[in-house]
Amino acid sequence: MFDSLSDRLESVFKTLRGQGSLSEKNIQDALREVRRALLEADVHLDVVKSFIESVREKAVGQKVLDSLTPGQQVIQVVYEELVHLMGDQNSELNLAAQPPVVVMMVGLQGAGKTTSTGKLAKRLLDKHRKRSLLVSLDVYRPAAMEQLATVGRAAAVDVLPTKPTENPRDIAKRALEAARNGGYDLLFIDTAGRLHIDEALMTELSDIRSIVNPTESLLVADAMTGQDAVTVAQSFNEQLGLTGVILSKTDGDARGGAALSIRHVTGKPIKFIGTSEALTGIEPFHPERIASRILGMGDVLSLVETAMEKVDLKETEKLQKKLAKSSFTLEDFLGQMQQVQKMGSMKEIMGMIPGMKQAMKGREAALDDGKLKRIEAIILSMTLVERKKHQLLNASRKRRIAAGSGTSVQEVNRLLKQFVQTQKMMKKMGKMGKKGMLGGGMPGLGGLGGMGGGGGMGGLGGMLPPGFPGFRGK
Repeated sequence: MFDSLSDRLESVFKTLRGQGSLSEKNIQDALREVRRALLEADVHLDVVKSFIESVREKAVGQKVLDSLTPGQQVIQVVYEELVHLMGDQNSELNLAAQPPVVVMMVGLQGAGKTTSTGKLAKRLLDKHRKRSLLVSLDVYRPAAMEQLATVGRAAAVDVLPTKPTENPRDIAKRALEAARNGGYDLLFIDTAGRLHIDEALMTELSDIRSIVNPTESLLVADAMTGQDAVTVAQSFNEQLGLTGVILSKTDGDARGGAALSIRHVTGKPIKFIGTSEALTGIEPFHPERIASRILGMGDVLSLVETAMEKVDLKETEKLQKKLAKSSFTLEDFLGQMQQVQKMGSMKEIMGMIPGMKQAMKGREAALDDGKLKRIEAIILSMTLVERKKHQLLNASRKRRIAAGSGTSVQEVNRLLKQFVQTQKMMKKMGKMGKKGMLGGGMPGLGGLGGMGGGGGMGGLGGMLPPGFPGFRGK
């Protein structure tokens, strides 16, 4: 979401870092470029003015001008102001109320309310063992209730049966009673939306709010609408009194303006962001982590949390033992690569690693997840015996594998060559003992190899398989 803004700011700060000393003019010139970058990212004008003024006041102080590293000091000021702009810290859901805690989801049609409702309920079930009841009050949009029922089944969460012929207010009363009688921890109210804000919508939402008395009133705003999302948030907040915002579709072509503007304009925190279409594609909004990503500093905490959530540590321990015995096979390689893919796209993973964004400049094609799919297809086209003993792969077997995977014999050969090199490297590391392993808590999984020529790019703190293909050559 912040790629364009991040690139622009990196260019500005690169110039600042190159300065041995800074003057007020240097800082003014840099802030002029920062202002342009923010406006291009569709950040609200009032927010830009306030942000630039606040940075200017702190950046032209003697502490910065007299610093041994003035460029870094200015970047630190910008970082701190970005964090403050977005809310200082993560704002969690209020689950302290007497059950069932009512969460009312509001927003315009197409913003992603229904999907976000399912994502949030699933997250609370998986992470906090909270039982939720979902109910749709959208009697206007065709198949809206069926959509929530489908999402509920996929998330393993109960959904109250409803009919389009019912009155939304009556459904709300019935849902509240069902949640109380059923002993549910939470009740999620998926309300109707419109293509635009109108009086009828707001009257209905206000009535429902009075009936269910929600602990949380969350606006689901489409990040791709930029400043329009901020305007929508402001209107909903003025008329309903929001407690927070969920920013959906941040994995699309959004420029980041909504994320940087909503808190300042409405005073309400962004509590979650939708990171993908999958039901697991939602994560808490941490201002300090987002600011770090924007400034190209990475986000190690989110990377580790993602790994802990989605990587099978038992399988990793088994792999560690195999590495120590130098018995790592293509079957193991496939399993570990599939675990890495659960963490998200390679672009997302690389963006969380400090310095990796700059290191990959000009080599973005290397982060094509399609390459991983081709490698996966090659290995899956092998028999189990071939994966465990790659020495069996003669010319005829390679032709069969290439045909079965839709690739070429040359690609099969490149994969095998890289795998053999990786095996040799891991054998050497195994002889060195634990000190030779790269992964910290996930030892031996750190190398970044490739399918072509060129030098490797170092370890990823144990997040990627050894000799991970597609990141060295063309």
